[in-house]
Amino acid sequence: MTTRPRKWGEKEERVGCAQACPLRGAQMAQGRMTQPDEAAGAGRTLVAEEAEEGPGCLSDSLRPLSLMLSFPRVVACSRTCSRFLGLSLGTSALCAAGANIALLFPNWDVTYLMRGLIGKHAVLGSGLWGGGLMVLLAATLTSMTGSFRKRAPCLQVLTALLSSGLALLGAVISFVTSGVALKDGPFCMFDVSSFNQTEAWKFGYPFKDLHNRNYLYDHSLWTSVCLEPSKAVVWHVAFFSILLCISLLQLLLVAINLVNSILGLFCSFCEKR
Repeated sequence: MTTRPRKWGEKEERVGCAQACPLRGAQMAQGRMTQPDEAAGAGRTLVAEEAEEGPGCLSDSLRPLSLMLSFPRVVACSRTCSRFLGLSLGTSALCAAGANIALLFPNWDVTYLMRGLIGKHAVLGSGLWGGGLMVLLAATLTSMTGSFRKRAPCLQVLTALLSSGLALLGAVISFVTSGVALKDGPFCMFDVSSFNQTEAWKFGYPFKDLHNRNYLYDHSLWTSVCLEPSKAVVWHVAFFSILLCISLLQLLLVAINLVNSILGLFCSFCEKR
């Protein structure tokens, strides 16, 4: 086997090829620089790759957040929230009406209502027409608010303000009445001989003028003062406490409805632009 001797021109041709292919030479030089000879060299290579891929990866991570905060999605969530708020307000209104009806029939006995021996707070019926009927009407308007947002945003705002104001008024009336009723105590028959009265028995509010003791904390008074109806204190405290909690829940739902309506109106205008 014979080999051709190397000539001087071949060296010059190889040098010329390296000069004619700068990309390949750069790749070869980069390969030599990034060999894992030392840990520092590998670290510099990793940092360089992260720096090159950083903006792309950041935009990919923020892309779901931008989709979630897009105006059409916010408007759709606002409509769903309006329907949920309307359903919640309607349920709370029915519960308030049921609690007030129960107060009209102590121990589920109709005779006290027929004889007119029911307390003025229960007869006022703030849970029926305040926290009940007014809030139920507001819940119906709130549920209808979502259908106005595409066609008439201004009508949606007026409906939201009307429903919120109606529910707010009814919830406040129920809240105040329940608080006063819990403060005054139940309407029941009690022994008035200890109060220096001529009559021995009468119906009234025995805890209203009892300033030195609070019947809400002193449970010994619950069975010793009210003689009729039986468990009048428990019935009074239980259902008026339920009315008080329902009215607080209604006030919270009204506040959420106002924020949701304003957010939906803003996003509707931005979506049209």
